[in-house]
Amino acid sequence: MNRILLIDDHPVYRRGMASLIEVEADLQLCGEAESVSEAQRLVHELKPDVLVVDLNLGEGCGLQLIKSVRAQDIHTPILVISMYEENLFAERVIRAGANGYINKAEAVTNIVPAIRQVLKGKLYLSTVMAEQLLRSQLQGQSDVNSPCESRLSDREMEVYMMLGQGYATKRIAVELHLSTKTVDSHKEHIKEKLCIADNNSLIRHAMAWVMEI
Repeated sequence: MNRILLIDDHPVYRRGMASLIEVEADLQLCGEAESVSEAQRLVHELKPDVLVVDLNLGEGCGLQLIKSVRAQDIHTPILVISMYEENLFAERVIRAGANGYINKAEAVTNIVPAIRQVLKGKLYLSTVMAEQLLRSQLQGQSDVNSPCESRLSDREMEVYMMLGQGYATKRIAVELHLSTKTVDSHKEHIKEKLCIADNNSLIRHAMAWVMEI
């Protein structure tokens, strides 16, 4: 029996995913978490066989959790499930240590095959994204059709996502374990890369982006 830890900050969505998992004879939901800190605790307590992680969490974000788990030399397979565009985040999460990425729009039909694939030690991506990722690796650059946000570093993207969710600078600093000065520095880099004039425009831009996805 393969034991799954489901990490998502929406209880209704967790129940929906749980119902898909629990009908499978070889899969068992061993726990649920809605924040990075809760997930970190349960990873150690429950020792699941696979983590299914959303990028949007109640505290912090999934990318932060993936890096934390891998930094502790924990090799449990990680499948990211998210509403965010695959061509923007798939390469980031794989680089951080995840084993697969699936969009929430496809999860109802593909979540179980995706879980089984990463449990076998294989990578799970859509065919289009797998080809794009391979091309990016071979060419040493990102796809020219990627969104503007693909210019952001992983940390800048974490800050950008949290700004879009309405987090203030101090809250972002606490959640990401950074100083407010460092967060402000990331905001300046984001504005420069996205050609945004000021902080108010940055917040509006980030919120609009979060609402669109």
